[in-house]
Amino acid sequence: MASTAEKSLGQWGLIAGNGDFPFLVLEGARSRGIEMAVIAIREEASPALERAARRLHWISLGELSRGIELLHQEGVKHAVMAGQVKHNKIFSSIRPDWRLAKLLLSLPSRNTDSLIGAVARVLEDEGIELVDSTQFLGPLLPAAGVLTRRAPDELESADIEYGRQIARQIAGLDLGQTVVVRDRACVAIEAMEGTDETIERAARIAGGQRLVVVKVSKPRQDMRFDVPVVGPKTIEIMRRSSATALAIDARRTLLFERDSLLRAADDAGIAIQAFAPEPAEARRKL
Repeated sequence: MASTAEKSLGQWGLIAGNGDFPFLVLEGARSRGIEMAVIAIREEASPALERAARRLHWISLGELSRGIELLHQEGVKHAVMAGQVKHNKIFSSIRPDWRLAKLLLSLPSRNTDSLIGAVARVLEDEGIELVDSTQFLGPLLPAAGVLTRRAPDELESADIEYGRQIARQIAGLDLGQTVVVRDRACVAIEAMEGTDETIERAARIAGGQRLVVVKVSKPRQDMRFDVPVVGPKTIEIMRRSSATALAIDARRTLLFERDSLLRAADDAGIAIQAFAPEPAEARRKL
């Protein structure tokens, strides 16, 4: 049943980055009777959004003031951020307007969480609530357990246990959320390049040897933005890279095209297991 806010069809907006995430949010919202106004980031969002959205505006990455003006113009009171904006573009490729430039100068640290958190506060000051980006995507958030026909074997489980310890540490430092492991040693750690490129880099280093991929949420994961995502492309890259197991955090990781993803994993003999994320307090003790 849609909430009172959801029934106000003109009040919802989507700030769209790259990938499939924005399309899934649009579909999920539409299934609940909500037609979102879309503010699409020109450097990232797919042109196909023109066909998927009935109300769409394009802005460049640095046009914070213009984006807010358009949200007000559309009567938006509740907004969702969906789709990645690559870290290197955020801090090296944008031409910020005066409002974003002022915000960047005020940041205590130049990382993605700090920036988007500050943007969320600006939106709230403008009367626009930034809400959980998974609000319309509950079925894509897996519960804890083995998701594939095959569970991780003993060697893979040992690598997963080690990898989760390391991944929690780097996620807590906001360096990345993915590590690739072999024989309880880190082969590659994610930085700005993203999960798929981290796996490919690990494959080049390992030279065809078996690998395990571990992806976690941040200790205090803000589900309004930067939610961990795995899609069929990741599974294909794992197959090509001799990665035989994937560990993720339950209820905090989106599985895009879930049925296709799990079929591809089963066909490739890849084991996928979702683990209950540890409380932030427990992570700090590691």
